[in-house]
Amino acid sequence: MLPTADKNRLRLGELLASAGLISEQQLEKALGAQRKSGERLGKTLINLGFISEENILKTLEQQLGVGRVNLIQYPIDRDAALLIPATLAERHQVLPIRKEGRRLILAASDPTNFFAVDDVRMVTGLDIEVVITSESDLQRAIANTYGVRDIVERAVTKLQAEDLAIAAEIQTADDAPIINIVNGLISQAVRDRASDIHIEPLELAVRVRFRVDGVLREVITFPRVTQNAIVSRIKIMADMDIAEKRLPQDGRIKVQEKGRDIDIRASTLPTVLGEKVVLRILDRAAVVLDISSLGFSGPNLERYKKMYSQSYGMILVTGPTGSGKTTTLYSTLVEIGSPEKNIITIEDPVEYMLAGVNQILVNPKSGLTFASGLRSILRQDPNVIMVGEVRDGETADIAVRAALTGHLVFSTLHTNNATGAISRLVDMGVEPFLVASSVLGVIAQRLVRIICPNCKEAYRPAAGSPERLFLEVSREEGGECLPELAGQSDLVLHRGKGCPRCSGTGYRGRMTINEVMPMSAALQEAVARRAMGREIFRIAAEEGMMSMRQDGIIKALQGLTTVDEVMRVAYSGV
Repeated sequence: MLPTADKNRLRLGELLASAGLISEQQLEKALGAQRKSGERLGKTLINLGFISEENILKTLEQQLGVGRVNLIQYPIDRDAALLIPATLAERHQVLPIRKEGRRLILAASDPTNFFAVDDVRMVTGLDIEVVITSESDLQRAIANTYGVRDIVERAVTKLQAEDLAIAAEIQTADDAPIINIVNGLISQAVRDRASDIHIEPLELAVRVRFRVDGVLREVITFPRVTQNAIVSRIKIMADMDIAEKRLPQDGRIKVQEKGRDIDIRASTLPTVLGEKVVLRILDRAAVVLDISSLGFSGPNLERYKKMYSQSYGMILVTGPTGSGKTTTLYSTLVEIGSPEKNIITIEDPVEYMLAGVNQILVNPKSGLTFASGLRSILRQDPNVIMVGEVRDGETADIAVRAALTGHLVFSTLHTNNATGAISRLVDMGVEPFLVASSVLGVIAQRLVRIICPNCKEAYRPAAGSPERLFLEVSREEGGECLPELAGQSDLVLHRGKGCPRCSGTGYRGRMTINEVMPMSAALQEAVARRAMGREIFRIAAEEGMMSMRQDGIIKALQGLTTVDEVMRVAYSGV
């Protein structure tokens, strides 16, 4: 006799097979893959490419005679949703969305999961009517319904009924409200794809902000009296000194969220109103290290591939903190990695573990710096070396000489554009002729937000609007490679209206805008004679290099991002 879970899965599979949407062989293969992954059968079938989610929903709707709802637009009754605990909703992937007398409307992605219906009926004591919805929309609705606000409101209510003076003492208990607040914040941040959590003391409250797609947004505020307890809890998790409040501290936290390992870098900073905390979230599962998915335009990607296909030389990726430099380099190492190559990196910190790559973590306290580590790497017979950042003249000199002696070297610099990397190396004391001989090319990049596909709309910018003025000025300042669209009356741009799927921002996800500058013979000659940055840029532009601004405008005209976003990120020009 089959276990009850398998009966559930087979019922969905049998419905799809009887409708002729999948074959018996596909069903057997999906069931085998499902047993290994633990995922739901419907999701497994979709991942294997046997059927689309839309076809599953249509079949269930027709075969079972159940209604269908779009949870993105549906006004969910929060009181009805809270009739069942979050753990039950997440375990069975169901959500009560409305209560009508003794009848509870239950949204589910798999209405054949009768055990879920029975559990909800038992918990609520109500009659259940099931409607179907997409799994992705359901997961988002569950996260929003049982998110950080609900956890925090209940935790703060409990705290207010207790003696806040002993909050720091009780926070090691599993049911302590402070623990629930911190865990809730981290869980919500991971669900919202946030890269950072900012916990900031204000005069009358504690403000929490998430950085999502590069932009900070306020999530919630706590009563001011909770600030010390929240900071103390984070210090315990990060193995920091709780008693030290006058000096900045750094630490690491490792948590699990829905079976995924999440690494968090914690940092505290004393301010006049108390300690500010920033939690940097490193979610390996959320990062796709694929060079083709980063947003490089066709010509720029071809230029870059020619650079990293060389056997020796130095490639530099530049940009400010948070511009995706490390992700670009990691994706490149994954692209060129093979059993025949010895790839070694030295980083601070090691953000993601790469299979087949030897990664070293800088430890200045023990004397392991970028420079000393790089010297040791050169004695390890490397083919490819990645230096997390060139911070000083000694590191720059060793990296340049490694590039000249048969090694392919990747590194990053903090400069505003590609030509600035050349000047930075010279300022660090590297001779211009060595820079010209060793550098294969420079990539400068920024990250722009992608228009949310769910609420994307077209519009015509008015004459004299900031968008038109920006496009016209950009073309006048050397944008000959841009399409002649800026002055046309029928110019069509795109933007996001804002919807629950993008939290009302109109954007979801990010992509790079780049300028890729290969070191040609003409550029080598200019660098060797200490030419100024503008001359170097002019030569590179004549050879076909687009500035980041031009690359961004082309992507805006293609409807991938907005002109507003390009203006925000790359308005500094060439």
